[in-house]
Amino acid sequence: MGGRSGAYEQVLKDGRNRALEDMLQEAEKLGANAVIDVDIDYESLGAKGSMLMVSVTGTAVRLE
Repeated sequence: MGGRSGAYEQVLKDGRNRALEDMLQEAEKLGANAVIDVDIDYESLGAKGSMLMVSVTGTAVRLE
């Protein structure tokens, strides 16, 4: 059973990239020049998982 859906994989990739970019922009606002210990979570929301939420967390740091 199962298999891979190219369209679904692209949505996941786009969501991940957007979330990572948002996190990096927020880190820059804090004066960081790197983010460490990054965690990415995916969650299906809505009726029958009709929406996807991507959460990215990490620790903003300033490396010298």
